Amino acid sequence: MDSIDRILGDIPLPPYVTAEDVTFAVRAITVHAPEQWPEGPRCRNDRAPHPCRLHRWGRRVLDLRGLTDRQIHTLVAEQTAPVR
Repeated sequence: MDSIDRILGDIPLPPYVTAEDVTFAVRAITVHAPEQWPEGPRCRNDRAPHPCRLHRWGRRVLDLRGLTDRQIHTLVAEQTAPVR
């Protein structure tokens, strides 16, 4: 966990998860994906140790919505698929 994470803590979850929250959560997971660095995995977007705050928030939102790992993987894959 990064020092800023210790200070700020996790991003609060919404009181109930809407379809819009799911869209934002998938985007957060996609944008804040891991990238391998010499010191270990880092967030591709902000270079914080992975998983960063926004990746964790996105994952928690999708978990709260009741999505399985497989469903989350499918949503992320759809988000990152090249447009034809």
